[in-house]
Amino acid sequence: MTIIDSPLFLSLLYLFLVAGIWLAALAVVNPGTGVLEILALVALGGAGLGTIFVSLNAWALIVLALGGVLFVASLRLPRPEIWLVFSALALSVGSVFLFQPTGGGAAVHPVLALSVSLLTLGYFWWAIRSAITAQRAKPTIDLNKVIGEVAEVRTELNPVGSVYALGELWTARSEVRIKAGKKVKVVDREGLILLVEPKEEAR
Repeated sequence: MTIIDSPLFLSLLYLFLVAGIWLAALAVVNPGTGVLEILALVALGGAGLGTIFVSLNAWALIVLALGGVLFVASLRLPRPEIWLVFSALALSVGSVFLFQPTGGGAAVHPVLALSVSLLTLGYFWWAIRSAITAQRAKPTIDLNKVIGEVAEVRTELNPVGSVYALGELWTARSEVRIKAGKKVKVVDREGLILLVEPKEEAR
């Protein structure tokens, strides 16, 4: 028996799909180095490859799409927590029933489905809601004060990464590759993204 014929195959695809959803949601509300985006693509790609071997429930795909629309609504509309709850519920239902077993029956064990769905709801409520709230919060410092400051690279700039300046972690971009641990000077900013250059080359 191959892994494709195993009863665990559909559960594996389900977990890949859920992991991709989690990572994609976090990447949207917390953009940065691109690592989350890559991991989300890998996970969703793994789930997508599985569709070569299994059938899909069209209605579940529609529910998943609805969950995506509700997630976008949480980013744009007031009271994001309400939209996030409905988004998490729709994404959970859609992912549980997306893959259709050949012989009929449940694709995912009910205990696994319930456990992961509750985790998804909690994840959206705690992590994603907190990130959206932080994005919408008004800055507590003058953002222009960071221009001219010397910062420390925390994750490699290639060209985007993160730097530590004025007691906070910032997303930053550099025209050249700069390794973690190096010092850089903030020369400008675009919104909340700092534009930096190596300290020894700073003007």
